[in-house]
Amino acid sequence: AMACYAGPRLPLIVKNLIPTLSSVFDSQRITTTAFFAELLNSNVVNDLLLLETVMDNMMGRQKDACVLVRMLALRGLGNIASGSPEKVRKHGAKLLASMVNGMDDKDDPHNLVALEAMSSLSKLLDHVEERDIQSMLLHIAIRIRPFFDNEQPDLRHSSIVLFGNLTKFSDGDCEVFFEQILNGLVTLLLHLQDPKLQVVKACKFALRMCGPRMGCEGLCDMFLNHLREERSLHYGEFMNDVCKHLMQSYPEMLNRLISTNLFYFKSTWADIRAAAPMFIGFLVLHVDEEHCQQVDLDQLLSGE
Repeated sequence: AMACYAGPRLPLIVKNLIPTLSSVFDSQRITTTAFFAELLNSNVVNDLLLLETVMDNMMGRQKDACVLVRMLALRGLGNIASGSPEKVRKHGAKLLASMVNGMDDKDDPHNLVALEAMSSLSKLLDHVEERDIQSMLLHIAIRIRPFFDNEQPDLRHSSIVLFGNLTKFSDGDCEVFFEQILNGLVTLLLHLQDPKLQVVKACKFALRMCGPRMGCEGLCDMFLNHLREERSLHYGEFMNDVCKHLMQSYPEMLNRLISTNLFYFKSTWADIRAAAPMFIGFLVLHVDEEHCQQVDLDQLLSGE
């Protein structure tokens, strides 16, 4: 409301609030950071030449002792994507570094900062220079991978959506990122059976984005046609066809795909525990005789 109706008064308000960012009281730092974060959602900061001032102050809060302040600061930096998208390109390197630092936050027991960093980074990616993201691409992909299986559905959703968005930038370093796609493929396919619909939608999106980078036209077509957001999925038939394409294009991957699936035999989610042995069954069904020797039957029978 203030951005809309009190624009001319905002420079003085911002000036008077900046000192409270160094307040000894958490509540004052939280309130001011929250106000600045939402202000960055509006282009008024650009019109009033306040963008750099507010942005720099948000960056200065990344080492704050309070988790909420650090989280809100990242939210504000991510809001620049909607408030002043034309400025993201100019400050891209600094904004991306802030998000990566947020994902690496060591004092974040409930992953609030990491969640905000992933959500904000997804918003910023549409506006940054490709060269700015290229140098961080691998680090981000590796860093977010453990969140795919996190107990918190918001973290699973945000990390998987971010992974899908990162694939847009993988062309320059295709082989390296292809390895990350293969590392995450089993997880994304199994989480199509996730108990949370938002996570299922995220997996559909990420797999659609990964398809064109996998060098298998049949698999790409399957992901694009069967994983549309509004389309219901017959999971068993879908996985049968996916495994057929996988074993035709990447038969040497069999043991690796089986090993990853074995990990999910102990998943806390029943539908994913059920999907993993089915996945293995279809892989073994469609692999040719020559590559069958890769299968460690003792490991498979013990389910470990």
